[in-house]
Amino acid sequence: MSQTVDKGSPLSLYYQLKQIIIDKIESRELTENEKLPTEKELCDKYDISRATVRQALKELETEDYIYKIQGKGTYVSPKRYQQDLLKFYSFTDEMKKIGKNPTSKVLSFAISTPTKKIANTLNIDMNEKIYKFTRLRLADDEPMMLETSYIPYDIFKGIKKEDLEITPLYTIFLNEYGTTFSKAEEMFRATLMEEDEAKKLNYIEGAPAILLERITYNNEDTIIEYTKSVARGDKFIYHVILEK
Repeated sequence: MSQTVDKGSPLSLYYQLKQIIIDKIESRELTENEKLPTEKELCDKYDISRATVRQALKELETEDYIYKIQGKGTYVSPKRYQQDLLKFYSFTDEMKKIGKNPTSKVLSFAISTPTKKIANTLNIDMNEKIYKFTRLRLADDEPMMLETSYIPYDIFKGIKKEDLEITPLYTIFLNEYGTTFSKAEEMFRATLMEEDEAKKLNYIEGAPAILLERITYNNEDTIIEYTKSVARGDKFIYHVILEK
């Protein structure tokens, strides 16, 4: 950072520092998820007090220009994508709507029998087979979400790993099996990015993330999918309108 704080200016010192950082973010001199200098480094560089630096950083965090990770530092906030929750949506369709190119990378693919928890969730017997696959979802080649899906094998015999990398799952359901969905339940909760997830998502271990669980039903009210996803907390805002 090279701009200076003018101690003779009528503008407060913390406000000047805040504007310097905003200017560097908006000009992309500071890029998404880039680590900012420490409080001490900012104090030394601009010859200002730590209280002044903290006030500037506090306002920048409130205004969503930056975010903090305990014990790791302060980072530039990336652009977030708003996801409306009023109707069924898919990652592929939502990314296309905002002009992004969605792709999937299948990290693992297996046909096996389910655990008791997964069998109960899918409402099947434990001796029935399932597909279990994990996909890295990307937009313009940027990792956005890590999804692990469980699909009843008997309903969708013949799905291959290669199919999932080139065709959206719901398109496979419709075009290959004539299956459409009638509804989905989705549960959200806050979590922290684990080490393995952070590596796959090119993110920061311990950073805020969103854990999503989706159960999808077909027109016969049969469960056809259970998916557990970890979304980067810096990339999504989930939006819903509540009406009386």
